Amino acid sequence: MIFDPFGDFEARGYLRNVQRLRDPAEVKALEHRHFLKNLDLAFTALASLEQVAYEHVLATHKTLFGGVYPWAGLDRAAIAPSLAISRGKRGDLFAHPQDIRRAAEYGLRRGQDVAFMASDPGEVLGTLAYAHPFLDGNGRTIMVVHTELATRAGIHIDWAGTDKQDYLAALTQELDRPGKGELDSFLKPFVGPAVPRDQASATLARCAASDQTPRRPMGIERPGRRDDHFTNTFPVIFSKFPRKIFSRTSFARLSESNMRRVSRMYPVPFSGSNGQSEANTTFSIG
Repeated sequence: MIFDPFGDFEARGYLRNVQRLRDPAEVKALEHRHFLKNLDLAFTALASLEQVAYEHVLATHKTLFGGVYPWAGLDRAAIAPSLAISRGKRGDLFAHPQDIRRAAEYGLRRGQDVAFMASDPGEVLGTLAYAHPFLDGNGRTIMVVHTELATRAGIHIDWAGTDKQDYLAALTQELDRPGKGELDSFLKPFVGPAVPRDQASATLARCAASDQTPRRPMGIERPGRRDDHFTNTFPVIFSKFPRKIFSRTSFARLSESNMRRVSRMYPVPFSGSNGQSEANTTFSIG
């Protein structure tokens, strides 16, 4: 079964790609070409900014994948507000659509604290990965943004030197245990002084190219992802999202420092005057 969050696969192809392709492998190849073509443009745009805001994350996604998807640059809250993500039986590893912006902005604030970014780049990456803003292209978009934040903090991560499976395991542990140093411990041997942005861009291009290996077709059991070296790492299936009711007041009192921990405990955000989430569907990644 094809991952079809819009319900119009037959008419508009996989994820409404602009060519209306139905073969996910062909769509992924199209994504890859556009990513490589637009990577330097994305870095140039980010480098011109005084501060990186959430809108710039959206703009980066549009720059990279605007030639593939008409919804590029729009997050899940805008185009799939009733879909939440879970991994396996866990519904708290990734942000609910209504929490995406807050999670990403928290990660951006931490990432633009130069001292924190230099010492804890893995925690920043984990927070941005937790936000998981898009239906597709999350990993490559977040990695570009994270690389820009690293450059500003005076560091460079040699992603080409990492082992993909070890990285994915460390990322999963970071998502499961945020703020415990799981991903930072893994990245420590690969962190060095900042390099020119064109060199950083070339590193990401090499990583993306190394992931262009044949995978089984995308479907419920195991969809083929091509940005596995980054953050889109788990297969997608559908399941019911649990309904929970909380008061807006109690949630508003939570401190920012506890935002991710509490959001993971109670992944359903508020919508409607009674505080009940209207979302009832999850697409699971693993």
